[in-house]
Amino acid sequence: MKTVSKIVSLLWLGMLLGCSAGETSKFAPVNPNASDEARQLLSFLYSIQGTYTLTAQHNFVSDLAKYDQIVTDITGKTPVVWGSDFSFNSIGDDAGRYQHCGPMNLTVPFDGFGFNGRSTDDLRQGMIDEAIRQHRNGRIITLMWHECFPTEGDSCNGSSIWAMENRPSPEVWKELVTEGTELNTQWKRQVDNVAGYLKQLQDAKVPVLWRPYHEMNGVWFWWCNHPGDEGFKKLWIMMYDYFTNHHKLNNLIWVWNTNAPRDTPGDEAFPYDQFFPGVEYVDVLAADVYGRDYKQSHHDDLYTLGGGKLIALGEVGQLPTVEQYEAQPYWSWMMPWGYFINGFGNSPEVVNAIYNDPRTLTLDELDFSKQTYKLKK
Repeated sequence: MKTVSKIVSLLWLGMLLGCSAGETSKFAPVNPNASDEARQLLSFLYSIQGTYTLTAQHNFVSDLAKYDQIVTDITGKTPVVWGSDFSFNSIGDDAGRYQHCGPMNLTVPFDGFGFNGRSTDDLRQGMIDEAIRQHRNGRIITLMWHECFPTEGDSCNGSSIWAMENRPSPEVWKELVTEGTELNTQWKRQVDNVAGYLKQLQDAKVPVLWRPYHEMNGVWFWWCNHPGDEGFKKLWIMMYDYFTNHHKLNNLIWVWNTNAPRDTPGDEAFPYDQFFPGVEYVDVLAADVYGRDYKQSHHDDLYTLGGGKLIALGEVGQLPTVEQYEAQPYWSWMMPWGYFINGFGNSPEVVNAIYNDPRTLTLDELDFSKQTYKLKK
């Protein structure tokens, strides 16, 4: 049970937001037809905004429980947010070069390189089945997608995704985001498959923190570094419109997931606002932080850009220090990327320091007995 001062802060925050954030037009879901489940989850996240941060953990589609178990082994607790990836099949002579991101047809990163022999449908269906099971246990689900360029479907050399300087030209980009072109049709065919799985979650009344096209302000993925109104903004709005109005996916909470800005030569991440599609298309603004690079501006600028909307740490490598963590209270959740939870500077002491911080929430502190998220009394 958390301290009395935390509870008082939570009550004060509720009054500040007008008793129920879900009832204020400013913080309503961007999809006006959002499901009851999505609305309740969003309302819950606002109810803890600025007071608590949810624990989270990414799990690769080829092994959906490994890193959850590692968290439990280290802390004795279960993270609230369960994450995974629609992913891709890594093909070509250098398939192992991309094992770090968990391609679905490969063994889990750093467990030795190999092909697992499983089909795309088997892997993705297994992820959906696991997401439903985790939701029934009270977990919150977040999903992402390392997406091959649309001409290649779901199997590609990783350089199709990590295009770097070979990102689509302005002419190719325009074709991609223009209704009715051949490339646009190929994109629809590709995303139709993912939409089908998301519909299964909708039918099971599972809301999803949906974070496609992450780190778009970087310079590595094919969808990266297309600033301005004709750039990434059009791709985001195109997916939002297609999933919301064509596929009628009303269980999605739209998480626009940047990389924390940095000026590393050849590995830059540019200011958030150059790629922001607007508050009318985004429920949550997130950032990815690696290298323990938790600048206060990464937190503050994101919160300001969203006008007070939710912000989150969509992916992290090294967990923050306790001092960094407590100085940045508006992160709604924080999700280590797979294998980072037990290495790369995250010692058991570092992990436990965050998991045992008074601001941190783990699954045992939530009440999902009525299929709605709330804190235990």
